[in-house]
Amino acid sequence: MTAPTTEEPTPDFDEAPRSDRGIGIFLAITSSVALAASLILTNDKIELLKAEITGENLNLGCDLSAWVSCSQVVTSDQASAFGFPNSLIGIVAFSVLLTLGVVLATGISLPRWMWLSMEAGAVLGIAGVTWLQYESIYQVGYLCPWCMVVWSMMIPIFVVLTARVTGSRFLKNWTVLIIALWFVAVGAAVWFEYGSRLWMAPS
Repeated sequence: MTAPTTEEPTPDFDEAPRSDRGIGIFLAITSSVALAASLILTNDKIELLKAEITGENLNLGCDLSAWVSCSQVVTSDQASAFGFPNSLIGIVAFSVLLTLGVVLATGISLPRWMWLSMEAGAVLGIAGVTWLQYESIYQVGYLCPWCMVVWSMMIPIFVVLTARVTGSRFLKNWTVLIIALWFVAVGAAVWFEYGSRLWMAPS
């Protein structure tokens, strides 16, 4: 009589590589920060609308100087490019990314189509952020601190996801440098446009 053999149950999911778990933690952290900034921007927009209705003169906590002002940016046409606050798009997009980041961090491997979907979203996101950077710096003429938080999270999200999805050895080897140079480029654009005027007191 042969002893019965016991088979280990087949898991319902594939285990993610360690590198993908690291990416999941990274996405969870960066998308959480960007989501928080998007929620604050949405709340600021609501408060400004309330103040407009009541005739109240409202100054937001992020109105820091004559050139660094959430109020001026949030009330601009560019801040509602599709007829509603851009921050609402951020809330949805970063909530999804946060969820997927947590899933990856727990060790679950995502199918290829989900990676491609995340990359497509990242491409659209970085395109929108780049446009908003240009508009904010050169057209609107004001900088929004919470918007810049979203910018600073979206840039590394795009680079890291692109490196993962494309499998580019160059991007993987130089991820930190590319992100750093990108930040320097944006910072240089701000400095050459505003310089020391950034911290001038509101008139």
